[in-house]
Amino acid sequence: MKKNPLQIIEFASPGLLRIFASMVYDSLLLAAISIAYGAIVVGLDVAIFGQPEAGQRIQWSLLAKIIITLGWLLVLMFFYIYFWQKFGQTLGMKTWRIQVVDAQTNQLIDYSQAAKRSAAAIVSIVFFGVGYWFKFVHPQQRLLHDLVSNTKLILLKKK
Repeated sequence: MKKNPLQIIEFASPGLLRIFASMVYDSLLLAAISIAYGAIVVGLDVAIFGQPEAGQRIQWSLLAKIIITLGWLLVLMFFYIYFWQKFGQTLGMKTWRIQVVDAQTNQLIDYSQAAKRSAAAIVSIVFFGVGYWFKFVHPQQRLLHDLVSNTKLILLKKK
């Protein structure tokens, strides 16, 4: 019997609590990445400008603070972009059996989709999680950043 290649496969959508639980797991990894980023920034500052006097803190200009903060956000975004496009899931998502896929093909997403999803997720969080609560009103239970990036979250079967 021949299978229809255009057959649509439906996947379950993970619940919001499961999504938030995976975010807590990922936040532990992001904390470690943030500490490493801070150590690199401070190390570069000391290497370039020398060590501050005993008891003094490193003083950065407003422009330096903005650049450092933007660099930090880019590093955090890169974490998600890399894992989403390479594996479809971060470690937290893997633990909770969540995978992000292309909304039409159910395949791994590309860099462009991962970058859009990551940027939109930041906006979702900044505005009190509105992008996450959107799941309750969308007919396919997709998050706002899934709609922006043409992706969806699926719940994987237990192994």
